[in-house]
Amino acid sequence: MSSNVDQNLRPDYDAEIQAIADYVLKYRVDSPEAWDTARNCLMDTLGCGLLALRFPECTKHLGPLVEGTVVPHGARVPGTSFRLDPVKAAWDIGCIVRWLDYNDTWLAAEWGHPSDNLGGILAVADHLSQRNLANGKPALTMKTVLEGMIMAHEIQGVLALENSFNRVGLDHVVLVKVATTAVVTKMMGANREQLLSAVSHAWVDGQSLRTYRHAPNAGSRKSWAAGDATSRAVRLADIALRGEMGIPGALTAPQWGFYDVLFSKTNKDQKLKAEGERRFRFQREYGSYVMENILFKISFPAEFHSQTACEAAVTLHPQVKDRLDQIDRIVITTHDSAIRIISKEGPLANPADRDHCIQYMTAVPLIFGDLVAENYEDDFHAAHPLIDELRDKMQIEEDERYTKDYYDPRKRSIANAVQVFFKDGSCTDKVAVEYPIGHRRRRAEGIPLLETKFKRNLETRFPAGRGRAVFELCKDQATLERTRVNDFMDLLVI
Repeated sequence: MSSNVDQNLRPDYDAEIQAIADYVLKYRVDSPEAWDTARNCLMDTLGCGLLALRFPECTKHLGPLVEGTVVPHGARVPGTSFRLDPVKAAWDIGCIVRWLDYNDTWLAAEWGHPSDNLGGILAVADHLSQRNLANGKPALTMKTVLEGMIMAHEIQGVLALENSFNRVGLDHVVLVKVATTAVVTKMMGANREQLLSAVSHAWVDGQSLRTYRHAPNAGSRKSWAAGDATSRAVRLADIALRGEMGIPGALTAPQWGFYDVLFSKTNKDQKLKAEGERRFRFQREYGSYVMENILFKISFPAEFHSQTACEAAVTLHPQVKDRLDQIDRIVITTHDSAIRIISKEGPLANPADRDHCIQYMTAVPLIFGDLVAENYEDDFHAAHPLIDELRDKMQIEEDERYTKDYYDPRKRSIANAVQVFFKDGSCTDKVAVEYPIGHRRRRAEGIPLLETKFKRNLETRFPAGRGRAVFELCKDQATLERTRVNDFMDLLVI
């Protein structure tokens, strides 16, 4: 065999790609908990998007690329009057959903926000439902949307369980792209070959770096990156449905595949290759585990690793609010992922910088007793120099048990503790919170608060009667599932 030619024997599709395709084509969701949680997730995700429409830095990104464009059977963007092609609609919905860092979260070896996938799912479902009706075919129902959410959550979450994309510098929105691609390609009527092609293209696509999520470059791209990813997924699905050939060895091709090019810190690290670290590892098969265990952000619009620190700070507020000028130091005890992602010193340049700083997100509720989206804005920060004064007094310490329990699949805690020490030698209690209000272990406590959050967010955009109609529909599982997607979207536009 010659050593200076390539062997051009086209392989079968990588097993990892086949597993995703077979899951979305064959799996039947039979978990009542997954269906119920998906309904709550839909409410919460839509509410987060509606709230984001109050912020001009978000809304400047919305609407058609060419003003005045008319799209027959165009997909609607909740809370707006836009009717767009599904690719741009997916971008817009994904953008508003993620803008305030307030939608659901998944934490494992990789982090992410699986409801980001709703951008593509809802845009495609609305367009297809309207088109079907125009052609005398049955409309899609919201059960299709909920099923798509469960499956997209599962693909993104299961891939994240054992595989850290952040450790090789890649952003987790690669998983949004892959998951949305699989689900919307199925929704659009793909056969297995078309679905395999679409998913392979999602892996071959250029993937986003995490540069915009970390100091000193943290910025607002992190608020629209998922919209970009879910939009690209819809485009790739369309390409595959037009008969475009796939790339069977997208992951495993030597030298040119995802594993060799992107899934190690250097292409020369032969030790990683020998140990198999370049290949994905799987803790479980695809089912409905991720939706059942999803983490809701209920109390605070803050990066999830800080949620329990914020809760602890709110608890401590009554003890410190009259002694803020007497504080000597503040100790935050946390887990390793929080230290890697959101522990920062120095100036914070913009709202996106602040909502990824555990020191900032702890200081605000210590001072004010709460943390809301407006607390990240430039004018608020400038008006309250005490926030940075407290940040300068903070010490971050890792508790190895917190880190261990964070990775334990039976627990998946996200623990933080806060304790304040005063100049006279006295101190507060050490307030530890191991499971945030949005954790599965606190579902019974959390869902009523999630519903209140949804009502409040509806009120920011709709008259009272319309808001009540949307809320009551979303509360009724059976009625919601049989509601036509286009009828549901009619309630959400202005």
